[in-house]
Amino acid sequence: MKGKLYLIPTTLGDTEPLEVMPISVKKVIEKLDYFIVENEKSARRFIKKITPTKSQGSLQLMLLDKYSDELETRNYLDVCDEGISVGLLSEAGVPAVADPGATIAKLAHKKGIQVVPLVGPSSILLAMMASGMNGQSFTFNGYLPIEKADRKKAIKELERISKEKNQSQIFIETPYRNEKLLDDLRAILSPETRVCVACDITLPTEYIKTLTIKEWKNVKTDLHKRPTIFIVHK
Repeated sequence: MKGKLYLIPTTLGDTEPLEVMPISVKKVIEKLDYFIVENEKSARRFIKKITPTKSQGSLQLMLLDKYSDELETRNYLDVCDEGISVGLLSEAGVPAVADPGATIAKLAHKKGIQVVPLVGPSSILLAMMASGMNGQSFTFNGYLPIEKADRKKAIKELERISKEKNQSQIFIETPYRNEKLLDDLRAILSPETRVCVACDITLPTEYIKTLTIKEWKNVKTDLHKRPTIFIVHK
């Protein structure tokens, strides 16, 4: 019988794991020794935090990051053929969503390996839940273009699609450019377009607010280097 691929969520910041995810995650980690991870140091720290008694010496960690290619990772699930299950750990939140882990899930399906997603915090869904916007129809767009003209065009296009389809448009930015992105939204979007800013989700410093652009122009924020989700709805 083949082993399984478990998609294991991690915290969105420095919080106690069992405050934001069920005990089932702990139980799965306790029985696994093989893990695919983005960063060995942070993965070991997370595993130790959620299962303090687990032997670190028994762990077999395989690296997967944005620089990995399929030639490097194509053998990562070979142990599943021997009946050994593997855990895929994201660096923050849930694996395989805005995360390089999607390539491993794809490989598992190709090899006939059962993929088991575990419950945990997703910043995208938590922001959508709290936004007050249309949760029946929404799109995650990842990062917007960096170049000024392309970014302006992309923002206007998302606003147009939102109005046309009554669809919430979700995107993110590199944390040190958050304030610049919010300034761009203030300058480019229509006054009555609503924007949700969801920052430090699940952390003590959590900040989630939905306002019109007209209202955002009178609000001071401090989003610098804080993980943030932006949602636009016209």
